[in-house]
Amino acid sequence: MKSLTSNQIREIFLNFFREKGHTVVSSSSLVPSDDPTLLFANAGMNQFKDFFLGYKKPKYTTATTSQKCVRAGGKHNDLENVGYTARHHTFFEMLGNFSFGDYFKLDAIQYAWELLTERFQIPAEKLLVTVYHEDTEAYDIWKNVIKIPAEKIIKIADKSEKYISDNFWMMGDTGPCGPCSEIFYDHGADIPGGPPGSEDEDGDRFIEIWNLVFMQFNRNENGEMEALPKPSVDTGMGLERISAVLQSVHSNYEIDLFQNLIHDAAQALKCKDLSHSSLKVIADHIRSIAFLINDGVQPSNDGRGYVLRRILRRAIRHGYKLGATESFLMPILNSLAKNMQEAYPELLTNIKKIEKTTLQEEDKFFETIANGMSILEQEINLTKKNKSTMLSGSVAFKLHDTYGFPIDLTADICREHNITIDQAGFDQDMAEQKNKAKNASQFKAKDSIVIDIDPTKFLAYTHNEEFSTIESIILNNEPAVEVSANSTCNLVVKESPFYAESGGQVGDTGRIFNDQAEFVVHDTQKLPNGVILHIGELVRGQLKIKDPVLCQVDHIRRDSIKRNHSATHLLHKALKTILGDHVEQKGSLVNEFRTRFDFSHSSALSETEIQQVEQIVNNEILQNNPTSAEVMALDKAKKSGAMMLFGEKYDDEVRVLTIGNSKELCGGTHVNATGDIGLFKILNESGISSGVRRIEATTGVSLIQIIDKQNQLLNATAKELKTTKDDVAEKIKQVIDQVKTQEKTIAQLKQKITNASKNDLLDQIEVIDGTKVLSTNIDNMEIPQLRALIDDLKNNIGSGIIILATINQGKINIAVGVTKDITNQFHAGKIAGQLANMVGGNGGGKPDMAMAGGQNINDLPEALIKIKKLLNS
Repeated sequence: MKSLTSNQIREIFLNFFREKGHTVVSSSSLVPSDDPTLLFANAGMNQFKDFFLGYKKPKYTTATTSQKCVRAGGKHNDLENVGYTARHHTFFEMLGNFSFGDYFKLDAIQYAWELLTERFQIPAEKLLVTVYHEDTEAYDIWKNVIKIPAEKIIKIADKSEKYISDNFWMMGDTGPCGPCSEIFYDHGADIPGGPPGSEDEDGDRFIEIWNLVFMQFNRNENGEMEALPKPSVDTGMGLERISAVLQSVHSNYEIDLFQNLIHDAAQALKCKDLSHSSLKVIADHIRSIAFLINDGVQPSNDGRGYVLRRILRRAIRHGYKLGATESFLMPILNSLAKNMQEAYPELLTNIKKIEKTTLQEEDKFFETIANGMSILEQEINLTKKNKSTMLSGSVAFKLHDTYGFPIDLTADICREHNITIDQAGFDQDMAEQKNKAKNASQFKAKDSIVIDIDPTKFLAYTHNEEFSTIESIILNNEPAVEVSANSTCNLVVKESPFYAESGGQVGDTGRIFNDQAEFVVHDTQKLPNGVILHIGELVRGQLKIKDPVLCQVDHIRRDSIKRNHSATHLLHKALKTILGDHVEQKGSLVNEFRTRFDFSHSSALSETEIQQVEQIVNNEILQNNPTSAEVMALDKAKKSGAMMLFGEKYDDEVRVLTIGNSKELCGGTHVNATGDIGLFKILNESGISSGVRRIEATTGVSLIQIIDKQNQLLNATAKELKTTKDDVAEKIKQVIDQVKTQEKTIAQLKQKITNASKNDLLDQIEVIDGTKVLSTNIDNMEIPQLRALIDDLKNNIGSGIIILATINQGKINIAVGVTKDITNQFHAGKIAGQLANMVGGNGGGKPDMAMAGGQNINDLPEALIKIKKLLNS
């Protein structure tokens, strides 16, 4: 049997079928382009589905591929098994050969046998096959043509009903289908497991390596099997499985493809245990991550993007288990791209894009995981302490709602501890939260108000104040004839200069008054029928319907809002200029203090890009070009090139606003000329969801106030540092360098103290029942020092148990180390757990290193003595 690399196996397979007249077809994208029934490509036949169904006629009658596949969502989901079994993967390659009405069973079986026994030189006696129990044609070919002994041809029967069998393949409830013949490799009698069809078939001795599907029937709506005029062949052989066979290993994770990644992951995480299951998870997931991003999938909260995000987060979480507290996937991605560039050169071409997307998700999730993991670990320990196997649904919901910890990740971690989640409790808390949110969203009075009067005459574009009359009064959500002082209500006037909240711009404030009464407007909203609601409080006098009033907008606030809104339009255009036409508005909020603009873009803006955007906007402001607004037909607006929001529903007539080089549909209030904005500054840029960024910026008076505040802070800092404003940065650098030097000196002194105390500790070692044991308390030592000291002491004693405790800020920290030669007798995690129970805390960890903590300081001396007795028992 040849020993071949995975790349060589793929190449030999494709070349073999090329020699047999097959067209070598490139792998299709993992994202099916025209198949809504599939989340991802999960089999080699996916891209040929229309050929088999007869919807399309292929240019060739035979084909061969190495197809990228992902099974991590929907019907085919192997995610939870990955890393814990020998052959489950999220990403894998499926080698296949296909006949579209060309050859059939005889050639398919002969090709398979020739490739396996001659090209790959697998001994024939190591192979056995299965056939559908009624497929006498395939059985005869295997027995009489291939000459396989009858005892190695296993007939697989139906299960619950006819054609429901492991050896009968169906595309769906109707359509092409047929029997299949599977080829198995026998790893040998020393491996547990029985042949296919037996009670022990799930063992690892007999491994399926190739499935030959013979599509010879069409199943109609009545369930009847009709013979296809042109029977076809669809085969699939997992590259990872055949590689394991040819490389003489029992687990797919032992093949070259995975061993390279496992070593890279171990190096990135400084993990010495290459057999750790978390390394296998990372090695598997990194492949899905790279190929999915390369095929255009972006992390998000739904659909394919959610599956990618879940795979990414699972990989990150397993890195966290191995000690990672910051991004670590980039070097593994780079190594993967280089190792697979022979078959998939596009990975290396697009590696920067793949790394950038991954890094953003890593940084984001590490912030979440730090809080969530510590809480979840405490709750798991508490659940175990209470001898329960179910985590509280309320705890799971709190992790989800407060800390952003996904429920599926909580379930994944709990599963490793044989704990389930109280799903009913989680669902109940989720439902209560939704009800609260629903009720909160109904707070505004306008949502429950119906007023059957003519629309308000809207004057906000041209007026800051206007004489009008009271048309309607809404008091306690009911119509009223009059209202008295100190009442909160809603007023409707005949003509209003107030702008009602719309398009991201907040509603105006101000007052509505006459000689006898004054109403303070806190907000302005618009009903669907065009009636404008002035929401506020009557602070003096009495108002009744038909009273004449003066409506007066807070024009200072209005002017600030106008400056920010006009700047938003210039910002939108500038972002398109600097970042590209893919930039689309995803939301906005404009008030008197700032503008908040959400837009589509996959990565954070660099400092240079931010400066370029600011420069474009401020250049427009300096040109002081007049603004203009024109109401026109929607079609005309489209032809004029005005920007429109994707998916927004517009009226037949729209308002087109031109500000500088920006032309956009907008119903808001704006400055008369760009110079009125004064000055523009971006305050913050951040990501709010996958592929959506947010910019917060301000203008005018608010910006002047911010500049003044920053200047005062700079002056105070310069004074404190005894330097000038111009030299503050350099002075801060000097202080930081000085602190670093002092910290280094402190660390060196601590190490000297530790080294000095090491000899004293070695003198305290006892031999208990033949095992060296050190159990003692050390004053004022930090956790990293404890762990480092234990590693150092292990090297000194060679074999034994070391327990070091310290008290810091009123809390007990305990580190437990067990040398690897005796971890089969003594488990550091269990020892830590016992100590934690004695001092009122939690503890646990790995067999060779574990931590515990507690509150009961007075119990510590007795606990350190008592644990030695327990070790002896």
